[in-house]
Amino acid sequence: MNLITYPGTPLHGEISLPGDKSLSHRAALFAALADGESRIENFLVSGVTQAMLEALTVLGVKWVLEGKTLVIDGCGVRGFHNPVASLDCGNSATTTRLLAGALAASGISAVIDGSPGLRRRPMDRIVEPMQKMGVNIQSTGGKVPLVLHPSTFPLHALNYTLPVASAQIKTCLLLAALAADGPTILRESAFSRDHTERMLRSMGVKVTTEKVNDNGCAQYQTILTPPKPLSLSPLSISLPGDFSSAAFLIIAALITPDSSITIRQVGLNPGRTGLLDALLAMGADIHITKQSDHNGEPVGDLTVRHSKLQATHITGDLVVRMIDEFPVFAVASAYATGTTMVSDASELRHKESDRISALCQELSVLGVQATETPDGFTIQGGKIPVGGKIQPHGDHRLAMSMAVAGLAAREPVTIQDADITAESFPEFIPTLQELGAKLATAS
Repeated sequence: MNLITYPGTPLHGEISLPGDKSLSHRAALFAALADGESRIENFLVSGVTQAMLEALTVLGVKWVLEGKTLVIDGCGVRGFHNPVASLDCGNSATTTRLLAGALAASGISAVIDGSPGLRRRPMDRIVEPMQKMGVNIQSTGGKVPLVLHPSTFPLHALNYTLPVASAQIKTCLLLAALAADGPTILRESAFSRDHTERMLRSMGVKVTTEKVNDNGCAQYQTILTPPKPLSLSPLSISLPGDFSSAAFLIIAALITPDSSITIRQVGLNPGRTGLLDALLAMGADIHITKQSDHNGEPVGDLTVRHSKLQATHITGDLVVRMIDEFPVFAVASAYATGTTMVSDASELRHKESDRISALCQELSVLGVQATETPDGFTIQGGKIPVGGKIQPHGDHRLAMSMAVAGLAAREPVTIQDADITAESFPEFIPTLQELGAKLATAS
């Protein structure tokens, strides 16, 4: 399917979004590890979460999905069945890394595999520290397939500094640490999203996080103490709207003249909202109201109005807090006045695509001066992009970002192979249409 975005129509209205993708992944898996029935409202039904649910089925977990309500009959940490086939994680690295940690704690044999795109993603970052814990796991050249065999329990408690600040790596190791012989200590150079810590605490696990000083360098330290006995309480939660999905709509409203939208009850976890800080520094007209705590996660309504943006420089800790939003941030930078620079972001080369290279390549198609660097990119903004035909490189976020770019371009923008948007935001097209955007699809 091709998606065509036509410019010139302001966006107006109030909307709610599907559940947070990161929380949906965790809620499904953690509920499977719990003892008893969990109920999860506003669960994100998408390609990547379907991969998690199908993996749980292979592991013997019973679940029912009615609309956006997921009910899971948890089997306990040691209750998974040995799968008779490989666990196919599709294109989802989140599913892969989280499952690996859960399987390490469960003590069963399994093979984790996925798409050709997933087979390019680095997995040695979880394999090496898990091996230090005594987990019997091997990778294939540092990538999937991953092969796990039963380990000797309890696993070894880990005292470890992550090579990169990453919520996925951290979550994998925290899940494995549930079966360790003592507290596991993990350190990161920057604050990554703490959905896992919050959710595990709600399930009865002792998890603490603090900022510490190590030889003059600030680090973020997470300590998990395994529960005795090894049991997790079931979940009963409703998930907030997905901030990463909101990001596309935020940028769409900011760059499209005469636009004003409100996005209701969006998750505002501080590890996820770096994009808001970056946009506010650029002069964005964004207001947060109705802030509250929603099942342990901060939420609020976002009102966004068209704004004249100024270029900025993104580096350091802010990179970690907006790591998933760089494709659409690059679109905002193209419409901003001045030269925007991004550095310390080499991790973008290890996403669904090499996002640094792919972003610069596709923005150039639209007439934007975008130059890649080893650990980021520069974008010369202030010139309205022209139309063009975009190849998303199999990357759902790149596809949606380039579609947003077309809302204020000189001519329509066509996104090839746009079906990939269903990986994380199946309602992307109808949501934009509800706000007034003029879109069309073609085979």
